[in-house]
Amino acid sequence: MLLVLCVDLDDDLGRKTGFSTPVIGRDPVEEAAVALATADPEDSDVNVIFQGLNIYDDLDERDESVEVAVVTGNDEGDVSANREVGDEVDTVLASLSTAEDVTTLVVTDGAQDESVIPIIRSRVPIDGVRRVVVRQAQNLESMYYTIKQVLDDPETRGTVLIPLGILLLIYPLALIGSVLNMPGFVLGTTSALLGFYLISRGLGLGDRLDEAVERARRSLYAGRTTLLAYVVAAALFVLGGVSGVETLETVQRTTAVELDVPVMLAALVYGSIHWFAAAGLTTSLGQITDEYIAGSLEWRYLNAPFYVLSIAIVLHAVSAFFLDYVEIAYLAAALTAGTLLGIVSTLTFAVAESRFSDTDRDDGSRQAGRV
Repeated sequence: MLLVLCVDLDDDLGRKTGFSTPVIGRDPVEEAAVALATADPEDSDVNVIFQGLNIYDDLDERDESVEVAVVTGNDEGDVSANREVGDEVDTVLASLSTAEDVTTLVVTDGAQDESVIPIIRSRVPIDGVRRVVVRQAQNLESMYYTIKQVLDDPETRGTVLIPLGILLLIYPLALIGSVLNMPGFVLGTTSALLGFYLISRGLGLGDRLDEAVERARRSLYAGRTTLLAYVVAAALFVLGGVSGVETLETVQRTTAVELDVPVMLAALVYGSIHWFAAAGLTTSLGQITDEYIAGSLEWRYLNAPFYVLSIAIVLHAVSAFFLDYVEIAYLAAALTAGTLLGIVSTLTFAVAESRFSDTDRDDGSRQAGRV
């Protein structure tokens, strides 16, 4: 059975005609529509009820199982009105004497009444929604309730109103800047704030920052060493950057000619690589510690510190060679040592993981056989 459900969220029918709701059945619904049209011909809910009757008659002529009803809310606000509509929908469903599955077609007069659709959907499946709005008022009403919903939604409100507010502040801030003889600084600061805000919204940096803070909070309370390792690694990265710049300045002072780009990069790498390697070792060991504590450590995870050392050895040798600090024999030995270290660690932990996994499977098979 299809239930044609006409929704009057603010209870114009009850307040203006005295009808008791819900109104169920074609004849009672028609009487209610005529009464409301007589009491207030300009009320848009009149069109909703007559549209419901029109749909009922069209389906009834096709010999389809159909019923029509009018449910109302109240004028005390959206939450109270939605609850009232939900209660009346329950009453309508309880009054239907049918063994068939009931679905509904909701008829409303605009965006405000459609806010009750989730309440109705929680009680009966919805086959469709028919919006009936007086043609002269359709765009105006839809625009009004769209703006109202935008202002009520915190997410959308922040997206729209904050940039608009910053733009409106540009002129008064410019006046203040003129009085303080700093108009360029004020305008530049305002434009920068607006630009940073729009970029952060476009890239979703706010959500990412919230997620990062939440992960850090969980790690802190869970006693994870990764958080401490990342903090230490960040400090080591900063120190490495400073050390690399100092090394570059030293090379520039001791060299009479202008440095080429490869030599400049080599100086930066040579001065910072040991700091960066320490940062990599710190983070990898912290992650390994957390995996071990959580019981999810796998042998191949132990490759990470050795890979960091291998890369550090190679980069240190290459940068030192470009700066003429070492001979080519040292470079060849370092490249070989770094490569062998990575290969040996990979093979070692792969074999260990394979053998220990086979042992665990054998132990599990023996226990299963005993059972």
